[in-house]
Amino acid sequence: MEHEQKSGGLLRLLRLLWLLPHSWAVLEASPQAWWDESQNHTFRHTLFCQDGFPNIGLSETYDEDALFSFDFSQNTRVPRLPEFAEWAQEQGDASAIAFDKGFCDMLMQNVSPRLEGQIPVSRGLPSAEVFTLKPLEFGKPNTLVCFISNLFPPTLTVTWQHHFVPVEGASPTSVSAIDGLTFQAFS
Repeated sequence: MEHEQKSGGLLRLLRLLWLLPHSWAVLEASPQAWWDESQNHTFRHTLFCQDGFPNIGLSETYDEDALFSFDFSQNTRVPRLPEFAEWAQEQGDASAIAFDKGFCDMLMQNVSPRLEGQIPVSRGLPSAEVFTLKPLEFGKPNTLVCFISNLFPPTLTVTWQHHFVPVEGASPTSVSAIDGLTFQAFS
């Protein structure tokens, strides 16, 4: 009986592996499909489009840890950490991402105007935290980072000021999807 369970689990695993290249949605297999010593993980590929800025975004996470975002103006993945830079150069799914972008554009042009005012607007209560990139050293310039969580919809603009004067050269804000329909941003 144990051999039959492992064979059935292997068959379900093979079906799942066949589906992955054909679908953007990552299916979570039931615990019976995995051997006891295996652990379930979640890879999330989230594409969003909206009227606000950014009007399109894509992020990829593994077990809720951000791996990449996608810069549509440069048509490249942006690694969240330097360790992922080599993987970010992979272009194997470039045509699928281009298709998704075209689909989003079509939805925004054709469907969005028809649904204007018919769908209730959902809003998160964003929470912002500001911290230093490195330990604070008095008398030396410090780099500040702003982390915004519980962001929905993923529309925001972050500006920095020093003594009420806009700071130039501040890095752009990157928005990434996290669990459910919430987003987070760093600037």
